[in-house]
Amino acid sequence: MLFQGGKLVFRLLIAIMVMGVTAVWGGESRQLCLSCHAPHRGGDCTSCHLGNPLSDRKNIAHAGFREGKYARFMTMDAGQRKVGEYLLVRCGCRRCHVSAGVGNRVAASLDNVAILRTPRELAHSIRYPVANMPDFTLDDGQITELVNSVLAGSKSGVKPRTEPVSVHFTDSGTKKNDIFSQKCGHCHKILTTRRGALGKGEVGPNLTGIFTPYYPGTLTSGKSWNISELRRWLKNPRAVVSGARMQPVILTDLELHELEMLLSVSAI
Repeated sequence: MLFQGGKLVFRLLIAIMVMGVTAVWGGESRQLCLSCHAPHRGGDCTSCHLGNPLSDRKNIAHAGFREGKYARFMTMDAGQRKVGEYLLVRCGCRRCHVSAGVGNRVAASLDNVAILRTPRELAHSIRYPVANMPDFTLDDGQITELVNSVLAGSKSGVKPRTEPVSVHFTDSGTKKNDIFSQKCGHCHKILTTRRGALGKGEVGPNLTGIFTPYYPGTLTSGKSWNISELRRWLKNPRAVVSGARMQPVILTDLELHELEMLLSVSAI
């Protein structure tokens, strides 16, 4: 009898603990989020905002919390998705990153980063880019849309087939003897799959992924770059674009081949 009484007391204690963190409402578990926040959509709060719904202590309940402006990707319509996708394309994010399962693998996969980092951290990395990442000078609204697009891509569940390569963003200060650093690096930068980050120039555009589908079409009529177009450009930029400020770059066949190998990156 004592043993049975002890089991009863134990069950009562468990029931009291459960009632302390959840309440029954219409036969369903009611989240404690609603004790502070009015519901504004159907479904449970954490499907969009994450956090811990089993506590009414703010520091616990808001652990990993996703703000409303970074939760819009859960309810975006087709038109809203196009805005974020447009920014992904315009900024050329997939030149370096995989997003929604596609892109180049010379920097961290955004599908993985979206899981490992908070939306605020993603926004901060866009607003204050690390070394060799372009500064897109986006306003707060555009950054919010871009973060939502990255989160939407990660939510699709499409994962890259292989891990991204390791890129070293700093060097030892020694002079690099590759053809890109010598001939292009004064004006341009690039992340490569073979030599990591090359070039220190800020005058010209970042050339990462120039031969892949994810590089913005910056040739005449929005055409994409390829090896033959690059050769024509290097020989005489003004013959391709009237008034181009870049001077011709004279390279041997061996130097051209080395440059083309550096500019080629793996895409998925």
